[in-house]
Amino acid sequence: MKVAIIHDWLITYAGAERALEQIIEIYPDCDLFSIIDYLPSNQRRFIKNKKVETSFIQKLPFAKKHYRKYLSLMPLAIEQFDLSKYDLIISSSHAVAKGVITGPDQLHICYCYTPIRYAWDLQHQYLKEANLHKGILGWIARRILHKIRLWDYRTSNGVDHFIAISNFISKRIKKVYRRRSTVLFCPVDIDSFQFSNIERDDYYVTCSRMVPYKRIDLIVETFSKLLPTKKLIVIGDGPEYEKIRKLAGNNVHLMGAQPFEVLKKHLSTAKAFIFAAEEDFGIAPIEAQACGTPVIAYGKGGALETIKDIDKDKPSGIFFQEQTPQSLYESIIKFEDINIITKEACRKNAERFSNREFRNQFSEIVNKLVHEFDNS
Repeated sequence: MKVAIIHDWLITYAGAERALEQIIEIYPDCDLFSIIDYLPSNQRRFIKNKKVETSFIQKLPFAKKHYRKYLSLMPLAIEQFDLSKYDLIISSSHAVAKGVITGPDQLHICYCYTPIRYAWDLQHQYLKEANLHKGILGWIARRILHKIRLWDYRTSNGVDHFIAISNFISKRIKKVYRRRSTVLFCPVDIDSFQFSNIERDDYYVTCSRMVPYKRIDLIVETFSKLLPTKKLIVIGDGPEYEKIRKLAGNNVHLMGAQPFEVLKKHLSTAKAFIFAAEEDFGIAPIEAQACGTPVIAYGKGGALETIKDIDKDKPSGIFFQEQTPQSLYESIIKFEDINIITKEACRKNAERFSNREFRNQFSEIVNKLVHEFDNS
């Protein structure tokens, strides 16, 4: 069986690329396609140093740094890949990869991280953050996104089966495409995070790229204004770093971007991990739990599926219900008053998302779909 895997773009090794890595582990002889491939030579091991077939966007000016500006060309680009010689096509898609053209005798399975966020329910948020919510440029951007929505919906019919990364995304797929999907959580390399019984330090930690929706500003403001006696360590960098630095009180330590070993050390010794974003899935809270560290998280999105709240058996964290300093403050105080979350329960919960578990379940789902397709 000849297998092709299509990934939106290859720029760095992040959440979607971790899933791609495991899919390639299952199908090591696959051919790999992507809109663009600018992975540096020292980051290509996860794709087994495969040669990637790219689109014409790869050769356009400034594509390496500003590839997102070619969004309007991506539907055309993805449709140019000739996949006619393959039996099984797997698209690893959060943007346009699922739009590849396939025939009636080919099985197309899409592992979907989300329908295109900036074209659907998060359009207004993205336009505002890009300062494109008004004026002539705003009108042009809205027109482009309108056309992408039409294309995105039409090409969903070319997918034989969707696999969603969470129940949250499964609902989004149902809402946008009117399609059902199987849920298979993203893989997390929990084996890289050692569980130990070392003594916990008296501080909280958060780590993230500093972009608006991650709400690091909310966490820093809460500790600076409402919890001035509690220590917070913030790991990460990004466009909002200066804004967050101005919010930070003396009890908040901004470390910027740090090596993996430093991140792992702080996750392993923190009292709890703070997570304030509404994510489709969210890998960082699982990494924290893999270290035996409880998570205090915003109770919406993928976090509801990756963290066991205190009303569940063997809880691994606690939720706050509003993205406000007061709501987060109350949850931290509540967390300090209870003593029912164990390191062992946190680690056990994280093990549900291991690479091995992902590969086993993905193979089982695909093999079943191939069997049904061959006998239909």
